[in-house]
Amino acid sequence: MISWHEDVTLDRHSFSRRGFLYGMSAAATVGFNFRDVMSAQAAELRKQGRAMILLFMQGGPSQLETFDPKPGTENGGPTKAISTAVPGIQIAEGWEQTARQMKEIAVIRSMTNKEGQHERAVYQMHTGYIPAGSIKHPALGCNIARELAPADRELPAVVTIGGGGFGGGQGFGSGAGFLGVDYEPFHVTNPGSLPENVGTTVAEPRFRRRLGLLDKLEGEFAARGGETVVQNHRRIMDKSARLVLTPLTRTFDLSQESTQTRAAYGETGFGCGCLLARRLVESGVTFVEVRMGPWDTHQDNFDTVKTRAGECDPAVAALIGDLKQRGMLDKTLIVWTGEFGRTPKINPRNGRDHWPRNFNALVAGGGIKGGQVIGETSNDGTSLTKDPVSVPDLFCSICKSLDVNPAKENMSPIGRPMKIVDGGKPVEGLFA
Repeated sequence: MISWHEDVTLDRHSFSRRGFLYGMSAAATVGFNFRDVMSAQAAELRKQGRAMILLFMQGGPSQLETFDPKPGTENGGPTKAISTAVPGIQIAEGWEQTARQMKEIAVIRSMTNKEGQHERAVYQMHTGYIPAGSIKHPALGCNIARELAPADRELPAVVTIGGGGFGGGQGFGSGAGFLGVDYEPFHVTNPGSLPENVGTTVAEPRFRRRLGLLDKLEGEFAARGGETVVQNHRRIMDKSARLVLTPLTRTFDLSQESTQTRAAYGETGFGCGCLLARRLVESGVTFVEVRMGPWDTHQDNFDTVKTRAGECDPAVAALIGDLKQRGMLDKTLIVWTGEFGRTPKINPRNGRDHWPRNFNALVAGGGIKGGQVIGETSNDGTSLTKDPVSVPDLFCSICKSLDVNPAKENMSPIGRPMKIVDGGKPVEGLFA
């Protein structure tokens, strides 16, 4: 049994929903207007300390070699099923540590979509929207951070860890879009070491004097018609300065964790990313995405997934167990997913191709009822037979977990109001 090492002091708050509503009613009687009430509500949501960790599997992992195995069938291939901590629920071999955490996990085996091309599917699985025209939609994580992140934060509200897309780069649709630079993700390429350029080369007083000089120079430029450019640059500089000067930069230093804890997560890129995600959430970051891949197994599917699972399985299990032991799991939602699944039929290269028709996801924490399976697929894995879950349905469920209104509208650059989630409804079984 792992005894998790307490390395960071918690600073979390909670409140009574009934008490909050009572307070709002009382406030209304003494003259608060609607804007006052909404502002107070937003402040209370931020105090809750809710957060989300997205574990995004780049390239689309095979559902049949992860959490919806079909042993003994032609399409199932050589993959065997293993039992979990919940009687009656089986997942694929290679995920033994995740299986031990199944009481905390809800497996969604009926995710369904129509996008089978990497860039478009990744974009949709991050924003909830299909790419369209010149609009760059905000990622759901950035929308969540805008609703929940405290205004006086020192660390970024949104952090992405690891490579992007399905083979590298910064990813598709994972930015703040038209929400602006305040909610643009801070990207960590190599978890385990401090990010580059987060330290000052001069003493703090001199650094602040330089910032003052820059502000004066930019003020002159703004007065000559460059106000919009200056405002955006100042936001970026303000975010950067807070990160450089805060002692919370030690959050990125995994050497502060015990050897036992680092070993439990696995000293791999993804394992370090998951451990860093826990540290960031514990230090007040609202949304963290950890990316792992590639899972694009057009050939040699079975050996490749076995290798990927060997890195992914211990990290997922350790993250869930660590958050639970620290009393953070109830307020931290974990979602494991990729952009789509793989074809049930095995191709001539012993691989599986793109398959958005049905794939799986894991959800844990954040008020989710664990120890259950949502949805069902046919014996040969080619079709859904029960409770389909669309991307908007998943996003609405995420919003319900985090107490975010998915129907809230933000104004796009073309003057069109756009909801945080376009359609869908929460999967009520996740909260039963």
